[in-house]
Amino acid sequence: MTAVLEVEEHGVFTTVQDLGRSERRAGVPTGGAMDRFALAAANLLVGNPEHTGALECTLGGLVLVALDTCLVAITGADFQPAVNGEPVPVWTSLFLAEGDRLTFEGRRWGARCYVAIAGGVGGQRWLGSVSTYLLVARGGYRGRQLKKGDRLETGVEPPRPLVAGRNLPVRLRPPYLDEHRLAAIHGPHFTQMAVRARKTFYNATFTVSREADRMGYRLEGPALELKGEELVSFGLAFGAVQVPSSGQPILLMADHQTAGGYPAVAGVPRADLPLAAQLVPGDEITFVTSTVEEAQKRWRALRAGLETLKQ
Repeated sequence: MTAVLEVEEHGVFTTVQDLGRSERRAGVPTGGAMDRFALAAANLLVGNPEHTGALECTLGGLVLVALDTCLVAITGADFQPAVNGEPVPVWTSLFLAEGDRLTFEGRRWGARCYVAIAGGVGGQRWLGSVSTYLLVARGGYRGRQLKKGDRLETGVEPPRPLVAGRNLPVRLRPPYLDEHRLAAIHGPHFTQMAVRARKTFYNATFTVSREADRMGYRLEGPALELKGEELVSFGLAFGAVQVPSSGQPILLMADHQTAGGYPAVAGVPRADLPLAAQLVPGDEITFVTSTVEEAQKRWRALRAGLETLKQ
């Protein structure tokens, strides 16, 4: 494939991601985009299958130069994208001509934006995915974050016809700009919290600490008292909320460890994981109790929005 974009500035932290690994192996997390809704939407806006590789840009600073005409879409956080200094819309497909510079002028809100290219961002496929897993330097662009001078190739021939101006309206996106309230479903070890701690979990405000990355977020707030014996290690999932002996909860994210022994007191459902993916250190969150049925209903509504892009 021919290179279509060159990295002029790599930004704070930019990697190639998709929707994660379909092949599960011991010790290897599913990985993939932190905000899977935003990545899927970006791909659909440019005509790709939603699981195609794209760029995940954390906190901005990325500058890309078009080496050829290409169709792109930018979703997720608002980092004020501009082409040749002129603002361009987000959640909308647009053409870049050869020589155009795509820049991000500054963060308005959110932690991660996604840049999809018609034909997908090519990369090293590992365990069924092009998602970058830095711990073992596999997947994505040579198993690492992007650097200045990298040239990005498409994964396949771009779909035809290429259509600019396709848009996903705000009403069909996750409620990113609402209060930071994350739904939480009782986990298998919810009752290992003391009765008072169970009430505190749903009433207290927690702050995302500086220990926040693609593996998970340590949350600061009132300590949640645990009771009962230590647990044998068990399997974990994206969105699980664990409570270690310190009483300060941990929200597991895309590159979470696959097993652990801290009580899993709750789980953030996938309809709310896009909201969690856009949190930055210092953001305050509260957990809101949810049933499985409520969470499924909300996810179906978000999926319906994505389906409109396939029509």
